[in-house]
This record gives sequence, structure tokens and C-alpha cells, in this order.
Amino acid sequence: MLMLLLYTVGIFFYRCGIAIASLFNPKAKNWEKGRRKIFEQLEQTFDGSQHPVWVHCASLGEYEQGKPLIEKIKREHPETKVLVTFFSPSGYEASQNDPLPDYIFYLPIDLRKKAKRFISIVQPQLAVFVKYEFWFNYIYELNKQQIPFYYICAIFRSNQYFFKMVGQWFGKQLHKASYFFVQNEESKQLLANIGITQAEVCGDTRFDRVYEIACQSASVPEVEQFQQQSKLLVAGSTWQPDEQLLAELLPQLPDFKLIVAPHEIKRSEEVAKTFASFPTALITSATPGQLADSQVLIVNTIGLLKKVYRYGTFAYVGGAFKTGLHNILEAAVYDTPVFFGPHYQHFNEAVMLTQQQGAFSVNNSAQLLQKIQHLIDHPEEYQKTCNICHQYIQANLGSCDRIYSIIQKNIV
Repeated sequence: MLMLLLYTVGIFFYRCGIAIASLFNPKAKNWEKGRRKIFEQLEQTFDGSQHPVWVHCASLGEYEQGKPLIEKIKREHPETKVLVTFFSPSGYEASQNDPLPDYIFYLPIDLRKKAKRFISIVQPQLAVFVKYEFWFNYIYELNKQQIPFYYICAIFRSNQYFFKMVGQWFGKQLHKASYFFVQNEESKQLLANIGITQAEVCGDTRFDRVYEIACQSASVPEVEQFQQQSKLLVAGSTWQPDEQLLAELLPQLPDFKLIVAPHEIKRSEEVAKTFASFPTALITSATPGQLADSQVLIVNTIGLLKKVYRYGTFAYVGGAFKTGLHNILEAAVYDTPVFFGPHYQHFNEAVMLTQQQGAFSVNNSAQLLQKIQHLIDHPEEYQKTCNICHQYIQANLGSCDRIYSIIQKNIV
């Protein structure tokens, strides 16, 4: 209990830090504001009769991983309610209009009394944590109230504190989980090393999700009007370093057009300035004539990127020059060779696809140009790369069904 108390003190100071940051940081302000009357909202929503399946996600990326399982639960148990909670404002705000969950809330901060109150109000029949969400007061309360809880799409690495002497207490808390569905064999072995045997390799539910989206994707007329007969490089979830690289690349590829979908839509005007030397259009405002005459198209609307990747001769996924690579599976599912920056080692799908030569890491525009030109000049290699992406996606489908087969015994 002493370690749990010390952990809780640390969370309290973390909470104080966010409160201070909210005075000048918009994201921290939204985080703070969203939790201000959280328990009043919960009490107005839950009366003790719902007993939802509770799925917790850090942000939007984790929600995409949780969606296939939520859809499966709703399909097999249409009467069962599903509650989704988020840690970050970005995930919460982006999911507000999603009709899939019955309830969407912020997760109250992981303090002992708040965790206990949350569980008492919601009374979930089971809980699912997606990927990295280890909140130990919630774990304590779920275990105390004998509510089964699971981790899906989890990845563990040997340098995490769970597996070090100083983090032994944290490792012991993981024993309380009902089951771990991990993405790779290394994660399963690391858990076994600390005595956790209730684990199996089930891969990543995002494969199921992107495949489902690809099968359902409708055409995007604006992209077709823009592309005409040109080869197309689709760059998704980009940041400034990615855009600078692409601006340096484009003059070297006169037969190509470029689509750029910045990770933050509010940066669209900034992106347009980066490509000011090229004929550029915004997808939300361009006329058919402007689309046809432009060389750069900026996707300044949420939710369209997943459909746009299907048109790419090549795809470039942003984030690997900055904080972290974004979702390359959304592009690879269309059998499209994928490029990204140098910082991708913590993303299992990127590591695997680069090893198989279906995806490629580049450090600068010269490397990207060289690789694109090589694949264009050697059609057989280009097709081989496309086939590798196809086979990789196909080989990793089905994780959602495997997860559901275990947890369904606890769904009422």
C-alpha cells in the first residue's frame, strides 16, 4: 500500500502541473475543463442498471485500435452498453460524433477516491484498456471489486520500469489483469519473465480496422478531379519537417502530384505557405477547374485521409521526424509502398514492413527521391513492394475475433 500511496502522490502533483499549464496551454486547458464536472455528468448518465463494457483509450489512435472490438461486442450483444473513456482531449473531441459507443467521457484523474467513485457510479461488467494505459488506482479498484479487466494491443519493451528492479511493484500490479493480448512474442516473454502467464500474442486490431475501412471506402471525387492521369504521392499526418522534405522533393518529380493531409487541420494555412511556389488547392474550397490545375492538394478536413490513401502511387506518413510515426497501416492496406522518417523503431508495424521491404525509412528528400525513382524505373520491384504490403496486412487480420473469443464469457 505504501507504493500505491507514493504513486498517488505523484499523480496528484502531475494533476497540479496540468492545472498550472492550463493557464497558458490550450490542450491542458481542455483537459482540465473536460473533467470539471465529470462526476455530476456520470451520475446523471448511470443509475446502476447499465453495467457497460468499459473501454479506455489514451487518445484517438488507441480508439481506432479499440473500435473493431467495440463493433464486435455491439454486433454480438446488441443490448450491451459500451462506455468509452479518453485521457486526452484530442481523442475525446474527435470522437464526439461517433455513434458507435453508447457513452463517451473523459477518464477522471487516477487518484484513489476518484477511481473508486468512478467504478462505483459506472459499475462496469468488465474493462478493456488499450495498449499502454496503466492506471494503478483503477487497477486496484477493479481488482478489489472483482471486475475482470483486459489489455489489448499491448506492447512491452525490456527498458520499461515493469521489468527493472526499481519497478518491481509496478510489475506485480500487472498480475491483477485478467488477460493480456499482446502484439508480439517479445512482449509475451517479458510478461512471462515476471510470472504473468495469462497472455497470448494476438497482434494489432488496427489491421482489422483498416481492412474494414478499405473495403467500405467510397470514391473521393475531388481527388479524382485533382489527380487526372498523374502519378500521386499521398502524404498523411504530416508535420513541418515532413512538409519541408516534400517541398524539396516535388520539383524533382514533374510527373507527380502531391496530396498533403497535416496531422493538425488548423495548420492548413501554414502548410499552404510551405507549398506556395506550387499551384495549390484546399480540398474544401477548390473548384473542379482549380483541382485539375493544381499540383498540390491540401486535405483540410478530418476523416478523409483513410479514403484518400487508396489513390496513391506511393504514400508518405508523417511524424517520424518528430514525436512519433503515425498510422502506416491506413496506407499499406491499399497495397501502397510507404515512406516515413527515421524515428520509427517503437512502431512494430513499421519495423516489420521495413524488414520485409514493403516500407522505407528516409532521412531527407534526396533519399526519398532516389527510392521513388528506383521503384518507378523498375516496375517489377514496385509490384513486389505492393505485394509485400498486401501479404503483410492479410497475414495479420483476425486479432479482434481472437480477443473476443476470450472476453465474451464475461459479457452479459
